[in-house]
Amino acid sequence: MCESDKVKKKRCDFGFMPSGDPASDRMISYHDLRWCKPEHRDGELYAMLVLEGMQAGVSWSLILKKEDDFRRAFDGFDPNVVATYGKVKVEELMSDKSIIRNKRKIEATISNAKAFLKVQEEFGTFDKFIWSFTDGNVVDHHLAEAKDMPAKDGLSEKVSAELKRRGFKFVGPTIIYSYLQGIGVINDHCEYCDFR
Repeated sequence: MCESDKVKKKRCDFGFMPSGDPASDRMISYHDLRWCKPEHRDGELYAMLVLEGMQAGVSWSLILKKEDDFRRAFDGFDPNVVATYGKVKVEELMSDKSIIRNKRKIEATISNAKAFLKVQEEFGTFDKFIWSFTDGNVVDHHLAEAKDMPAKDGLSEKVSAELKRRGFKFVGPTIIYSYLQGIGVINDHCEYCDFR
């Protein structure tokens, strides 16, 4: 079962509400334009890592609703800046009602920025590192239906383990599976989806 928009395009059946609802429109836009599309800009690779970590325990719809606020609060997700945050900045972020105020997640964003910069130093770019797990190739699961999508797989477990070894936080296999979809390493658009 597929949902159609105004131009009758088919998209993965994730239970999108009709267009016109702001939350639904954000989800539709994310699905159509960003999800499972290969991303190679280091800034966006870090941004998605932050957003996926923030999503743990809450809905992706809420993350998208707050994405602009996150980008503002975390200095455009510039890892060079975020890596310098100290206690004063953490307290400032904890008092910002426009973002998710979870101290462990905020502190993980800072430690992940530091780990991210170390990966850049070693590999030249984070892009080279993260795409090396698939030799630069997109993993396409050719899903027949959205219900066939796994929560994690061998690749996400391998990437998760390596990120943890390098000091990253909030990077369990399920979060990393979603991250790999978000940056296009994994393409889980259904076979019938016009946005594959």
